[in-house]
Amino acid sequence: DNIKRLKKKKKTFPTVWDETHFGKMGSYYINRTFFFDVHPPLGKMLIGLAGYLSGYDGTFPFQKPGDRYEQHNYVGMRGFCAFLGSCLVPFAYLTVLELSKSLPAALLTAFILIFDTGCITLSQYILLDPILMFFLMGAVLSMVKCNSCADRPFSASWWFWLSLTGVSLAGAMGVKFVGLFVVLLVGLNTIYDLWDLLGNLSLSLVTFGKHLLARVLCLIVLPLALYMAMFAVHFAVLNRSGPGDGFFSSAFQSQLIGNNLHNVSVPEHLAYGSVVTMKNLRMAGGYLHSHWHLYPEGIGARQQQVTAYLHKDLNNLWIIKKHDSDTDLSDPSNAVEFVKHGDIIRLEHKETSRNLHSHQHEAPLTRKHFQVTGYGINGTGDSNDFWRIEVVGRKSGDLIKVLRSQVRLTHVATGCILGSSGKTLPKWGWEQVEVTCTPYLKETPNSLWNFEDHINPKLPNISLDVLKPSFAEILLESHMVMIRVGSLISHPFQHSCLHQWLLNFVDLLMGKLSRVVLRAGGQITLGWLLHYLPFFMMGRVLYFHHYFPAMLFSSMLTGITWDALLKFCAGFLSPSTTARKVYGGGFLALILLILYSFYLFHPLSYGMIGPMASNPSSPMAGLRWMDSWEF
Repeated sequence: DNIKRLKKKKKTFPTVWDETHFGKMGSYYINRTFFFDVHPPLGKMLIGLAGYLSGYDGTFPFQKPGDRYEQHNYVGMRGFCAFLGSCLVPFAYLTVLELSKSLPAALLTAFILIFDTGCITLSQYILLDPILMFFLMGAVLSMVKCNSCADRPFSASWWFWLSLTGVSLAGAMGVKFVGLFVVLLVGLNTIYDLWDLLGNLSLSLVTFGKHLLARVLCLIVLPLALYMAMFAVHFAVLNRSGPGDGFFSSAFQSQLIGNNLHNVSVPEHLAYGSVVTMKNLRMAGGYLHSHWHLYPEGIGARQQQVTAYLHKDLNNLWIIKKHDSDTDLSDPSNAVEFVKHGDIIRLEHKETSRNLHSHQHEAPLTRKHFQVTGYGINGTGDSNDFWRIEVVGRKSGDLIKVLRSQVRLTHVATGCILGSSGKTLPKWGWEQVEVTCTPYLKETPNSLWNFEDHINPKLPNISLDVLKPSFAEILLESHMVMIRVGSLISHPFQHSCLHQWLLNFVDLLMGKLSRVVLRAGGQITLGWLLHYLPFFMMGRVLYFHHYFPAMLFSSMLTGITWDALLKFCAGFLSPSTTARKVYGGGFLALILLILYSFYLFHPLSYGMIGPMASNPSSPMAGLRWMDSWEF
């Protein structure tokens, strides 16, 4: 009975925080379902692999924090992250030992990380942070080890550590773009080493060239090759249509099994009389759409609404017509005439027979943009229905390809450009996305479109496989999407400010003494600065877990500088026994302080009982030292 109760209890553990994101993404890999995330794929792939190898079947929905795992086998994914998180301690220990040659400094660093409640918390859940920090610290340790082999260049150990540095850099970059900071750290260290070698007059230029080539191969070529290989595996595994399709281009979507564009045959080039859909290239920009509903009174001209709609719909269909002719181009007796870059066209809405139209009435939501409407009867309107179609990077007379050509529509009468603002219309607009005509000619994804569906019975169809984007194009597109969407991230929960990250008073105090440890402290201080200062330039929302890579360097700096400070103080004492007592007492005092801090705050990592800390009766209430803290 006790065993049964224990098993039942084991099944009740809930999902925590961002496990709902990264656990779900691990499931997507197991199910081969395409998704989108603002981070590179390695971390999620490793989580999915850990789950697969440990018997997880990818069926848990990961809908919201607090959902219980029940019978689902999540232990392998959490255990994998916990293992990588535990590796931070020996990595930091070995790094400090190599830099300072001081066993007490290395042990103190390890002690700090072992009893850090933040590291314990981050490492016990399905998150990217322990994976990122594993590769980051692996790169730093490998770099330091390689530096220690400087007196025996091109030896087996030298090549091993140099290559492992490159592998670790690829790993850090492959988990999060924050890995760029450790790339910069290794890069600056490499530049310093090469400059030092260049100034060595006993070294021939041939030997210097070998050093340069070795670093290019191991620290540039190898990481880039591994980084691109990660994405190749990512796209090969995720070959089924999923929730991430809409963030990518139509050409990319056509390669996903289950997508409505997969294995479809359409005419390759646009012609007059073709029935098409137009997709905006902005993230979640939607399809050019119209319906019978009019703009309400007081919202520009009371004409038919034109919006952007995120789903497939018959109201997304438009007919391409000549601006100055009503010839029935669907008549088989009429010759096919292709649409060319620079042509002036009309777009007639198939369901309502009204033309795409703009004028100098203000748009519903976006000030100083013009309203876009549907106007006319049975295709008959006025000169405000004329649009010049232009293909990005093409010249006059070039044909327009379905899916691949990126086009802009310039309103002939006003010179404005058709675009999707990304703003959601009120209920009168069915909460669809606003379409405007912007007089500002800056080229952005908001003002670019591509043709997705294409119907013309007079033209031969081709398989969309002919238009398949290359791996280089997919790789570039994925990075553009990650960067663009990542900069827009917001979150409903409270976030942190950069100054709040600096409340680790002991580490800061030690950081001021880094000058006494010369290059060892200098390298670690540089690592801390490179992982902290760039966040001042980031426009996205920030949280405390973003500081943890910098905190690793801060912890190592504490070990090095505390050791140096105590040695400096002990040096003024003449009896060796007194000096040893001061040195040992100083270490013991800091260790006891760390242990007491861990004792106070360990419930944050291992589970709290009772009411929330904001309640005066909570056992955690006395530990809420600042109003900004939330337990």
